[in-house]
Amino acid sequence: MRPALSALVITFGRIGLMSFGGPVAQIGVMQRELVETRSWLTEAEFLKGLSFAMLLPGPEAMQLGTYAGWRLRGITGGLIAGTLFILPGALVMAAVAWAYGRWGAMPALAPAFLGIKAVVIVVLVQALWRLGSRALRRPLHHGLALAALVAIAVAGWPFPLVVALAALAGLAGGRGAGATSPAPRPGLRAPLAAGGGFLVLWLAPLAALWAAGTERLLDVGLFFSRLAVVSFGGAYAALAYTAQAAVEAEGWLTAAQMVDGLGLAESTPGPLILVTQFVGYLAGHAAGGAPLGFAAAAVTLWAVFLPSFVLVFSLAPFLERLTAQPRITAAMEGVSAAVVGVIAALGLYFATHVLFAEVAPSGLPAPASLSPVALGLVAFAAVLLVRFRLSLPIALTATAGAGALTGLIG
Repeated sequence: MRPALSALVITFGRIGLMSFGGPVAQIGVMQRELVETRSWLTEAEFLKGLSFAMLLPGPEAMQLGTYAGWRLRGITGGLIAGTLFILPGALVMAAVAWAYGRWGAMPALAPAFLGIKAVVIVVLVQALWRLGSRALRRPLHHGLALAALVAIAVAGWPFPLVVALAALAGLAGGRGAGATSPAPRPGLRAPLAAGGGFLVLWLAPLAALWAAGTERLLDVGLFFSRLAVVSFGGAYAALAYTAQAAVEAEGWLTAAQMVDGLGLAESTPGPLILVTQFVGYLAGHAAGGAPLGFAAAAVTLWAVFLPSFVLVFSLAPFLERLTAQPRITAAMEGVSAAVVGVIAALGLYFATHVLFAEVAPSGLPAPASLSPVALGLVAFAAVLLVRFRLSLPIALTATAGAGALTGLIG
């Protein structure tokens, strides 16, 4: 189905506004909006796009949205989808970073954010159920999902290694169920022109900053450009590198501020990788107050997200031909199965930190630290979304209000 551009704007604007809780929840929101509600993509097309996005460096949820928009309406659709996926959260994060830079942490908002996180947990469970029922079609797929869950959550293996091993296992496991006759070979001119054009757009501002001698902005732009091209594994993989380099090596912010930024990014709409915008703002704010902070935040957004447009627009045209080949399809099915396990691992991490006040470095929570309030809000969110099937915006509003009410009572 080829939607009108206006419908694409409205839908991805909604997705951008409703995308709380990091990439796992955002993937669930997109699956709900694009596959179930509007039937713009089939489940197989969505999973294929998800596997593609997971194989690229950078924010996988934003790249999935860009791929979906490109598949529906070409480069224009990809630009609309990718930009609107980022924009609402970026505007909110700009305001939050400014307030944080001026007044520090804002604990008064924590109860409302807890309500939002409760909805995110329910959305995660729903997304896992739906994706798992489609991606886990053979015993091999179930085994790969379980192995990926254990590798990420228990052994702490790096995400790229898990994906590579899953692809090899899928390849060795036989022909892909969805294999078809080869798709037509795409021309090289259009993908190369699109990728090259966005590559110039990405690098030109960095060259201008170098020529202007704006040292702090250039440092921020170069740092986050490096991050964008080496951060395989999405936002969670990028955060460890960001925290280590920005706190320890660059000294742009403290470890406590980094933790606050992560909490704010998880509690506001948009991709979790927007925590980099928070880091960029504080890096600029420390050197020149709010004006330089906003400039550094803008440079950060440009450096982090422009490479994703380069990768998607230059590589997506070749995906159909590649996945029409039986062995490639089998490998991609292995990746899709592992992705279910990865999502489960990351969702478990998120839920554990929402429901328990104390979590050991090993990831095991202290049972006595279970929050009855958080558990009650999750149950409330489940009733709204599962029993009464309310829309996500209504459920988010109601549960955030319930969380704020618990804060007033407590």
